[in-house]
Amino acid sequence: MRCEYKDDFKVDYSGSLHITKGDGVDLVVKGGQIPANAKACLDSAVSRNSCHELRAAAKAVTKTINEAFYKE
Repeated sequence: MRCEYKDDFKVDYSGSLHITKGDGVDLVVKGGQIPANAKACLDSAVSRNSCHELRAAAKAVTKTINEAFYKE
């Protein structure tokens, strides 16, 4: 499923997650690297065909990546 948003974000999820925004953001997270709870949310968004839910789930994935950088 691919969704495009007014603020130029694009989220594509088909097992792996691909997030882009203009020329500054191009992030790919392979399916095996996505936490199970986030993967469930991504799959749910796809099954409901909900771009709103897909963006929220993608944001949750990026939050876990960001948090990992600050763990000591």
